[in-house]
Amino acid sequence: MGMTFLNNAGSLTLLDAVAVALFFAVWLWLGWRIGHPSAASPSVTVLMQEYRLQWMKVMAHRQPRIFDAQIMMSLRQSTSFFASTCLLAMGGLLALIGNVEPLQGVASRLTNIESASVALQIKLFLPLFMLGNAFLKFVWSNRVFGYCSVVMGAVPNDPEDPQTLPLALKAGHLNARAAINFNAGLRSMYFALCALAWVAGAWSLLVGIAVTAWVVWSREFASASREIIQSRSEDAS
Repeated sequence: MGMTFLNNAGSLTLLDAVAVALFFAVWLWLGWRIGHPSAASPSVTVLMQEYRLQWMKVMAHRQPRIFDAQIMMSLRQSTSFFASTCLLAMGGLLALIGNVEPLQGVASRLTNIESASVALQIKLFLPLFMLGNAFLKFVWSNRVFGYCSVVMGAVPNDPEDPQTLPLALKAGHLNARAAINFNAGLRSMYFALCALAWVAGAWSLLVGIAVTAWVVWSREFASASREIIQSRSEDAS
């Protein structure tokens, strides 16, 4: 059985290995770069961290704080939605891994090469891994948003209380950490879609990596939204 597995998986080539290595390298590098951009060109994620801290400072002086509670509820609902979506997608992939015959016909028509079932199963584990990572990031983001909500509730109503600003800033930092994990989950979902291109071959995966990397990078560093966020208030108006 072991030899049969190796023979069936033998359709994977050195180019496949290179493509997968590049896939992980680009995914990890983008995550690091977005979290550690240059001072001259901050990412949207870093820019929004400042606004999250500013939000909590304003929240400390706002009465009542129903508006802030509604925003937090919306943020937690978003994390729950994406976590549920990841679970559904993972279930579909697991079912497909268990029966790859329908996919074999599609893959052979796309590549004109008969793909072994074991090779296709191995390829499907890549998007499954990315979706699993995304699910864990969304779940943790939801929990940290919960921590943030609790700390927000602990902020005294009196703006002059010596604990008001420190607790508000603590809530802001927790909010930023939750957002970092949420954005990491979204990136994993982007790359999970990219990983599906591997079914059509290593070259398709390489093209998918280039397209996905450009989409993620441009939204963080070269989007119209970033220009609006980074612009001064008078410029935006």
